[in-house]
Order: sequence, then C-alpha cells, then structure tokens
Amino acid sequence: MPPRWPRKPDRNEPAYRKLDDRMNFAVHVATFAAINSGLWFFHIIKFIDWTWLTVFSGVWATILFAHLIYIAFIADYSVESN
Repeated sequence: MPPRWPRKPDRNEPAYRKLDDRMNFAVHVATFAAINSGLWFFHIIKFIDWTWLTVFSGVWATILFAHLIYIAFIADYSVESN
C-alpha cells in the first residue's frame, strides 16, 4: 500500500520533502539492484564477458552511497523562511 499524505502535497513542507527524498532513494536502490543483478547474472553464466562490469557496478554503488549520505546527513529539512 503506497504511503498516504493527509493533505495536499507541498514540496515546501519539510516532512513531505524528507519523505519524497527517501522514496526517490528507494527507487534508486531498486533500480540499482534490478539492473546490476541482471547484468551480473549474464556475466556469471558466461553468456557475455563484460570486463567493465566491476567498474560500472562500483561507480554506481558509490553514487548510491553518496545519495544515502546526502539524504541522511546533508539534506536540510528545516522549515524554509520566505
């Protein structure tokens, strides 16, 4: 069941921004897992030999980790003053 927001969504609201960033991160993790598992599956069964796959997965995992660091520690979800 998808999360429900009790009122009209507003990107200026800190709680909504925090939830939106976390949901975007979850989509990023799911995409990473789906694509990398498929690529590694074909690589492991020796269907296709991709020597660049380790670097590709490592770079993407680093970007994913940076995304996590941003939403967990850097993003400021305080109320904006207009």
